[in-house]
Amino acid sequence: MEFYRTPPTAGTVQQMIRTLKKRYPFLHSFTAGKSVQGRKLTALTLGNLHDVNLMVGGVHAQEWITTLLLFRLIEALCKAIEKERLFCQINVSQTLLRRGLLVLPLLNPDGMEIAMGRAEPVREYRGEPLEQCRRRWNANAHGVDLNHNFDAGFALCRAAERRAGICSPGPRQFGGLYPESEPETRALVHLCRGFSVHSAYAFHAQGEEIYYRYGTNTPEISYYMAQLLAHLSGYRAADPTGLASHAGFKDWFLEAFGRPAFTIEVGRGENPLPLEDLDGIWDGLKEALATMTLL
Repeated sequence: MEFYRTPPTAGTVQQMIRTLKKRYPFLHSFTAGKSVQGRKLTALTLGNLHDVNLMVGGVHAQEWITTLLLFRLIEALCKAIEKERLFCQINVSQTLLRRGLLVLPLLNPDGMEIAMGRAEPVREYRGEPLEQCRRRWNANAHGVDLNHNFDAGFALCRAAERRAGICSPGPRQFGGLYPESEPETRALVHLCRGFSVHSAYAFHAQGEEIYYRYGTNTPEISYYMAQLLAHLSGYRAADPTGLASHAGFKDWFLEAFGRPAFTIEVGRGENPLPLEDLDGIWDGLKEALATMTLL
């Protein structure tokens, strides 16, 4: 399909959602919030919405391959339901009746548009030309790194940023002045509070690693789930280091709910990963992705 052959845009993501909903009437969507620049943050749902697993992609602007990956998963699940067939030896229809799936495939549409030269941030950044910034842009339109903007070790994250010389908004790694300052972050937090989320998975690129713990509220089962997913994918269960150690979505979910949450770092290389890597990432991860709907 043409959608998977080019980097996504905010517009093509919305068009793909409309196409899939028309083709698969059992796939539903709703607007979970809006970005800084007013773009829709659209969530997709399958199955039982009283108990769901949550998957989130497109958190960082350069990591748009995670958005394509989640659409590959949604489409594969929908095809399995329509054809009444197994997906990676899993009965999708029965599995999603027990526990549904909630997917937010693109959390940071503004950032993605900025990184690809189709939009501009809401302010100018001194010391670095915008065109140079675009090549490094991971933040939202306010210049805030969404995965540093959650209320879990936020003060520790800000202190680490300052030690690294990151003191103001910019293309990457500035976590904002206070937690949940950004509408995208708040939308994801409200989504988690509005649904009974059993497990949460945030997809990033790159490194082929699975992060599964944070603080003292990590459930014991998280270790075993991470080991299983690592075995199925060939990825490594690990702990993040440096500026990625606090204030992320996975960290907040574990602290807030004490339920399993994971960061999945897909692929290897330099972001943005090339489109040619998508098929290999999908082939290597699809069994683990199918298992995530079960756990």
